[in-house]
Amino acid sequence: MVYKGACYCKALKYEIDISSPEQARTSLCHCKNCKRFFGTAFGLTTKIPVKAFSYTAESAKPTVHEADNGSGSLLHREFCSVCGSGILEYGAAAAKDFRYVMTGTLDDPGALPPKGEFFCINREKWMPEVPGIFHKQKVQE
Repeated sequence: MVYKGACYCKALKYEIDISSPEQARTSLCHCKNCKRFFGTAFGLTTKIPVKAFSYTAESAKPTVHEADNGSGSLLHREFCSVCGSGILEYGAAAAKDFRYVMTGTLDDPGALPPKGEFFCINREKWMPEVPGIFHKQKVQE
C-alpha cells in the first residue's frame, strides 16, 4: 500500500510504502515539545519503518533541524524551507529503524487513524480522551 503526502506548498512530496496499515502507528503526543512544534494542543505523527519512507524524484530537498528535545536526546526534524511545513521527525534512539511522519501532511490523513496517545498527563484539560486507543500518562509506562 502506498500513501502519498506533501508539504503545504507541495515543494516536498513523499511516499510511504507499507504492506499493511498495521505497519503504521499514528499517535497523538501531548508533550510540550510537540505542542510547540505543531503549534497546537498536541502533535499527531505516524510511526513507520525507515525503509518505507521516501521523497519522490520531483521533490525538493527538506531542511533539517536538530536539537535537544528537552530530555537530553537529539531530535531530528525535516521541513519545507518554502512554506515551513514539518514533514517528519525522529529521535536518536529511533534513527536507524523508524520515521515519525506528520500525519496531516498525508494526502489522506484519515487512512491511518490514531492507535494511541502519549504524555496524557499533559493533555489539555478541555480535550477529551480519544476513545478506543491506548493512553500512556508518561513514556516510561
